[in-house]
Amino acid sequence: MSHSEQYVLGYRREEQQRLQQQARDLAHESQSLFDRIGVPAGSSVVEIGCGPQGCLELLSACVGPTGRVVGVERSEDAVAMARGLIEERGLTNVEVLCRDARSTGLPRGAFDLATSRLVLVNVPEPRAIVAEAIALVKPGGYVAFHEADWIAHVCDPPLDAWTKIVDLFVAYSESAGIDPYIGRKTPRLLREAGLEDVAVNAFVHAYPHGHTRHNILLDFANNLSDRLLAGEFVSARELDDLKTALGRHLDDPGTLVVSHVYIQAWGRKPTAPAA
Repeated sequence: MSHSEQYVLGYRREEQQRLQQQARDLAHESQSLFDRIGVPAGSSVVEIGCGPQGCLELLSACVGPTGRVVGVERSEDAVAMARGLIEERGLTNVEVLCRDARSTGLPRGAFDLATSRLVLVNVPEPRAIVAEAIALVKPGGYVAFHEADWIAHVCDPPLDAWTKIVDLFVAYSESAGIDPYIGRKTPRLLREAGLEDVAVNAFVHAYPHGHTRHNILLDFANNLSDRLLAGEFVSARELDDLKTALGRHLDDPGTLVVSHVYIQAWGRKPTAPAA
């Protein structure tokens, strides 16, 4: 996988728009996470992999006018969209930089909180991102991840095309060194990286017909189509048939979609090196 393709869902304009909607859909859970940690006014926060919106607006409100929020994102298109949001909303305490999550170039030990949402599940080398996040925070500061685990992404009534598309997504992810089951492992990654007081919160969502995330698997399939075909994971005809069947099923008002398991894990950087 080339440097420009490391994000499993790609950088299509449609994916950037989906991420903007996702920011709205998951805002409540993200706010709850920040409330649990406690983000005082005046704090300095970095969001790794913020995409076109991420949690930037939530964090801006948490830290207030005397605080600072830095978003880090590798996609130039997403950075442009995030900067447009900042200007539109008047978020004068927020800036977004086009940087790689594993090597941000930001000063070490400069932030009170480093956070990331649904990044580890979409990219290779998750430990490198965890290590970078920890390096960025001050001793006593917090690192928080909000991740997904594909174990529970299901629909009812069941559909063979759904199962096959999920299997294709998992196979492609694993071939690219990406772990679709990283959610359950995130608390362990934080502990192994040396964080203290690691805490966990898990939840799932139901997406009935009409919910903005009801069609999320079809969105993923469309984003990933070119890569699945290029890697010969599936034929063009079979993929078209699978997406058609999935779309028809999702159009049925009786179809219920249940989300991935979402795992929020956070911990504190030690104030002194371990003995």
